[in-house]
Amino acid sequence: MLPQNILKQVITYNDSGLAYLENLNCFISTANKKFKNFENIEGNLGDTVQFDVPPRSIAMNGLVASFQSAQQRFGTITCDQAANSSMAFTAQQFVFNVRDYMEKFGMSRVEELSTKIEKNVARNADSSVPVMTVDSNGQSVPTGALHTESGPFRFYGNGVDQINSFQQLASMLALNAEFGVPAGSPDVYLPNLAIPGIVGTGLNQFVNDRNEMMANSWDLGTYKGSNARYYRSNLLPIHRSGSVGNEELTLTVVSTNDPTGANITEITCSGAPTSDSNAILSGDMGQFVDGVSGFADMRYLTWTGHEECGVPVQFRILEKAGSNGGGQVTFSVFPPLSSQIGPNQNLNQNIQAGMKISFLPDHRCGMVVSGKALFMAMPKLPDESPFATGTKTNMATGASLRTYYGTLFGKNTRGNITDAIWGSYAQPEYCMRIAFPLNFA
Repeated sequence: MLPQNILKQVITYNDSGLAYLENLNCFISTANKKFKNFENIEGNLGDTVQFDVPPRSIAMNGLVASFQSAQQRFGTITCDQAANSSMAFTAQQFVFNVRDYMEKFGMSRVEELSTKIEKNVARNADSSVPVMTVDSNGQSVPTGALHTESGPFRFYGNGVDQINSFQQLASMLALNAEFGVPAGSPDVYLPNLAIPGIVGTGLNQFVNDRNEMMANSWDLGTYKGSNARYYRSNLLPIHRSGSVGNEELTLTVVSTNDPTGANITEITCSGAPTSDSNAILSGDMGQFVDGVSGFADMRYLTWTGHEECGVPVQFRILEKAGSNGGGQVTFSVFPPLSSQIGPNQNLNQNIQAGMKISFLPDHRCGMVVSGKALFMAMPKLPDESPFATGTKTNMATGASLRTYYGTLFGKNTRGNITDAIWGSYAQPEYCMRIAFPLNFA
């Protein structure tokens, strides 16, 4: 059935000069899409691309070797996301109203499509990109699962206090680098509404190193003394936390799934609301509390070198966890935590009963990404024969869009569709969430 079009019944139009209400699509523009010309290969929904991740090892004291097993590490992006924007006209509408206006119709649909893609890629900051599948009608639909292996497990900020000063930004970058950071400038994605407060507290110190004539609206450049590149976005995800975080409760460790501390993936705590199915939600961020009597502070080891550093032990929840009638809750954590010597050791001590854990409340998710570790695959789609098809790949960004056009035989309907498939992934140890309050003062 042809949609009801609302078209001005004139043949000649005067260009108003109104610009499109564009969004700040910094994630699409800055994501790493260099996969040996993967963007130039025709792809289909479900196609995958892999990239290598540096392997881990450990150095031992002395000259007597203890041989380690070699384990190659890699990440996988699956192009399981798809979206389209379409429009249909009768032959009369096309001839008398639309033909000279097609560029604007097309641009409006591309802007809408790009916003949908940008929002999906930005959700890596919340580790909540949905896993998609194709239903019996050929539509891509979410499965209910999330790509929980992607995205940060460390964070900066408490989700309550404003992050609005250069000192806070410097502390954030220092905390990110303390864990280990590759060479080069990290990318920092900030909420658009946080920028005025940061600029205001910085007075005249916010001096951007950029070409003003060529600058994009989302590119804030760098400020003096910083090695990071800052971007602003109006599409950053909001994380809705469980009741433990929103009620600012402190939980007490009861036990773990592995008392030896070799591979801790589950922690059981007391102190949650009783019989609460929403005590802790997927993507919630937790942290071991400092200054607990009788215990040394929990600290991460550096990712490379396995030396104790100043980063508190933080983690991300993989699955929703409800509490029982006694207020106990068992939750799964990412990454796996280990205090045993070996390539995967990341704790300065074993987790013990009586330690305390707190969780973030609802917050808006910014992100720091080091080493261009936010990946996006966006291959070009095949021709839709017998319909006239055009595919455009931006060689600078690796982004591909397909447009195809055709008619319904004998139905006086002409249709035009623009679509794309993509997948994205943020390597966890290379990134950190920035927890902003939901409201900006």
